[in-house]
Amino acid sequence: MTTVPDLVAAKSALRERVLAARRARPAAERAAAAAAVATALLRGLARVRTFAAYVPEESEPGHGRLPASFTQLGARVLLPVVPLKGRELGWAVDTGRLAPGRFGLLEPVGPRLGATAVGTADVVVVPALAVSRDGVRLGRGGGFYDRALAHARPGAVLVAVVFDDELLDELPAEPHDHRVTAVVTPSGGWQALPAGH
Repeated sequence: MTTVPDLVAAKSALRERVLAARRARPAAERAAAAAAVATALLRGLARVRTFAAYVPEESEPGHGRLPASFTQLGARVLLPVVPLKGRELGWAVDTGRLAPGRFGLLEPVGPRLGATAVGTADVVVVPALAVSRDGVRLGRGGGFYDRALAHARPGAVLVAVVFDDELLDELPAEPHDHRVTAVVTPSGGWQALPAGH
């Protein structure tokens, strides 16, 4: 039986490998992936009236295209706000204006909504370092999104965005990990996953 320390160590080693690979990706490959990811998300979110998303960092798929491309959907888009203290994300409506927040992450400048605002979203688009075919999501290890997803409404579609080689057959999972129900990759587009909780 795998112990919790073994799972934590396995996740940590995998995070290091994925982050190193992301840093090594050529800019042209990242730009092509961003365009493909944006197109897939626009298709998948076309009829959604309220969804939550995020602002990808430079090494993440979608950087430079998201969330700006969402404006053409005419939907209400919630973006995360990292609190100055603590580890529970707040949310704000995307108005197109972003400013650096905690950890240098870009966030909306509008009025702050509480942690439970994500519960109004029909779809929650989440960052990930890797996703397994059964919906296990590997994040950066801070627990921000696992806490946030506890507030997602029952039945909300949880979609993670990763590069093609970050969709894996399996990943180590802990009981607190929230599984995603879909994944978006540059070449695979939007794919439903048989995720369970």
